[in-house]
Amino acid sequence: MFKLFKSISNSKQSIIIIALVLTIAIIFETFQQLYYIKRFTIADDVTFFSILKNQSYRWIIWMLLSFPLIWYIKSMATKIVSLVRLSKLLLVIFGLVFINIIIISISQIYTSGDSFSLLSLFLDYAPFFMYQKAPIYTLGYIAIAIISYLFFINEKLQIEVQELAELKLTNKKLYTQLSSNINDEAKILNIKIGNKRKIIPVENICWIEADDYCVKVHTTTNETYTMRSSLKALDEKLSHHFLRVHRKAIVNMKLAKELNLASTPNLILKNNTQIQVSKSNLKTVKDFLN
Repeated sequence: MFKLFKSISNSKQSIIIIALVLTIAIIFETFQQLYYIKRFTIADDVTFFSILKNQSYRWIIWMLLSFPLIWYIKSMATKIVSLVRLSKLLLVIFGLVFINIIIISISQIYTSGDSFSLLSLFLDYAPFFMYQKAPIYTLGYIAIAIISYLFFINEKLQIEVQELAELKLTNKKLYTQLSSNINDEAKILNIKIGNKRKIIPVENICWIEADDYCVKVHTTTNETYTMRSSLKALDEKLSHHFLRVHRKAIVNMKLAKELNLASTPNLILKNNTQIQVSKSNLKTVKDFLN
């Protein structure tokens, strides 16, 4: 039964819940009134179905007047909930309850055969139904407001999720198209020096040296800049001719002029800087030079 209910759309679920709550309220009130009539011998010819008929038309009026409330909740779901809006919502609910009381009071005057007068309406019938119906009508409208608000919020979230999914798909397609035409390798390094930024083209970099949590960028102009980064992060950004030759060094292989295969292998750059090559990276260096 629960699985069948879950398979129904959210809007139908809300309608079923509201209809079920309404049916329980009508039947409960019918048994309640029948009990009081029998208990205090108010009338002898009253039956369950005659009371049910009166209760049903009153609740149908209540249900019809709930549509303006649902419309108000729908407009409220698109805005941020605030104390002012909650106060307005309570005024709407109390207003609908008052209209309900007036309508069923007038209906009761005509069905009972009494002559209509404003005095009897506001002194006899309206106070009676106010005490009898106002609390449960108010609670019913509050339940309608909560269920409707949750439904519209859920609907809004589903729309946003769908839009995000479509945006993700669009961006993925766009990225695929752009990535086939654009090389995302870094062309410059943006290094912060004090309150300024130093832009260094990657072709002006000789090699990069690890230095604790930073790196030292050595340039072709014999200047060295400290950058807050890691060799691993830079290795992923820089173009293919920048090789990781040691755990503490990345070299611009365009500026390498000689590989010294001594007991401790090292690369000699065009400015005669010697950089140690680890045994684990030696094959990669050889393959690149070949």
